[in-house]
Amino acid sequence: MSQTEELPTATPHEIHARFQDPTHESSTSAEWWRRSVIYQIYPRSFRDTTSNGIGDLPGITAELHHVADLGVDAVWLSPFFASPQKDAGYDVSDYRAVDPIFGNLQDFDDLITEANRLEVKILVDLVPNHCSDEHALFRQALVSPKGSAAREFFIFRDGRGEDGQLPPNNWLSHFGGSAWTRITEPDGTKGQYYLHLFDSSQPDFNWDNPAVGDEFESVLRFWLDRGAGGFRVDVAHALVKAPGLPDWNGRADGADSPGYPFADAPMFGQSAVHDVYRRWRAVCEEYDGERVLCAEANVHPIEAMADWVRPDEMHQSFNFPFLHTGWDGKALKAIITRSLKAFDAVGAPTTWVLSNHDVPRHATRLGAVAPSPRDGDGLGPDDIQPDLHLGLARARAATLFMLGLPGGAYLYQGEELGLGDNTMLDPEYRQDPSFARTNGERLGRDGCRVPLPWDSSSASLGFSDSEASWLPQPQEWASLTREAQTADPHSTLNFYKEALRLRSAHQLGLGDLNWLEDTNTSSLLGFENSEILVVLNLGTEPVVLPAGEVLLASSSSALDAATSALLNPNSAVWISLHHA
Repeated sequence: MSQTEELPTATPHEIHARFQDPTHESSTSAEWWRRSVIYQIYPRSFRDTTSNGIGDLPGITAELHHVADLGVDAVWLSPFFASPQKDAGYDVSDYRAVDPIFGNLQDFDDLITEANRLEVKILVDLVPNHCSDEHALFRQALVSPKGSAAREFFIFRDGRGEDGQLPPNNWLSHFGGSAWTRITEPDGTKGQYYLHLFDSSQPDFNWDNPAVGDEFESVLRFWLDRGAGGFRVDVAHALVKAPGLPDWNGRADGADSPGYPFADAPMFGQSAVHDVYRRWRAVCEEYDGERVLCAEANVHPIEAMADWVRPDEMHQSFNFPFLHTGWDGKALKAIITRSLKAFDAVGAPTTWVLSNHDVPRHATRLGAVAPSPRDGDGLGPDDIQPDLHLGLARARAATLFMLGLPGGAYLYQGEELGLGDNTMLDPEYRQDPSFARTNGERLGRDGCRVPLPWDSSSASLGFSDSEASWLPQPQEWASLTREAQTADPHSTLNFYKEALRLRSAHQLGLGDLNWLEDTNTSSLLGFENSEILVVLNLGTEPVVLPAGEVLLASSSSALDAATSALLNPNSAVWISLHHA
């Protein structure tokens, strides 16, 4: 942008006249999940109370007041079930038990008690597509004969070729290699293959078998009876596979590729999966307190994702297209508009997210000066390193912009501290199975899963009372601890608190959205929600702001020092038009 781009400087009435027709109407609903802010806790990286370097449930209970103090409505816990931990808990060996590294069922009950005191709901991360190969049901299947009821819990098939030496089809695992593993039968002969869309230690359940549905409804009730506020459902689009398991020459994750649209992927998005969630919704509605279901349904296009949140199915679904949109105003406006229209069509809230445990943190992504050489992966020590200052400025601006949108929002632990990834992890520390299965061609997700810095009381920055930390923390995090940021009025932590306070006070989650005219550019984006003007400057020049009361800027340097009428690059601001 070669010249300063001016927004309207007229009276509040004239400003409203310069807005486009409403893209989204406001809501008067009292349902908490329609405007919720939900904070994701990755238990093994939150707080360690046993000095073994791995976070645990008592650590969450002890520090939960800090999360509640942010102003969130609920906490989503990544898996804490019994597990051999080959995929950080997403390989479950017992859905009704807490893994000893995290504590026990009494610790979960204590967490629920504390959450109730703080008026914060706890959502459990459920993994229904697959389990661990150490689960009792799978162990029974391995020693049972072909065609037995035990094997029908999973997807076993005979191999192809004269001696069955070829897998049943050509599907690939998300973590690399074939999606099929051949077993040795109890008599020592080579036997059938079982399907695993992820690691070979994670066999897929057979959701064509009604007994699988009955088992998981029992699991739902087990945690709902203990006070869970609902469930985040892992890989919610993958449970049911196409009849006959036809070959697929597209991407392993089903993402659109030339000649292979997502809609044709035989392992994702099958219509019968919606019947599963209709049953689950009915179970949740038997309980008081508006227990919710959130889908990790990474489906395309966005209109198809809305199918998961129809009135009789789930309550929320992650908006991955928004998460994966880069620093581009036109692209952001397009996906926000399309998302709101798609979800409005089924009467569901749109849910926004910028970071989670599976993607590089947005402070790292937005500070990258060169794209990752590995599709969808984070950065490693041999890559061009991100600009940390730029990344944090953009991350705070993107967060303020996101929190101004109507609907729900998800935050990932540590983003309120301005944390990026540990991009300097050496291979010896990496534990993501995708790193091992691809011989290091993929770095995996370890970089965004590094334990949190709390204070300077230990070598692990307060994460543990000892020096232990299951993944090493970057040196620069010593200045980003929660302790250090609490007393700093300009810290990212206090910025998040104020943004969430204002979001609640102005009921932006239930508000409307009207795009500001003439800001459909790659470098400038603006909209109004409930008489709050939200402006994001993605360009390289300042922009002139309209008259109004500045409620919050993304940083102390976001506004020009001489006059608050100028918004600097890589910044965002909320302005009250009501006080103009």
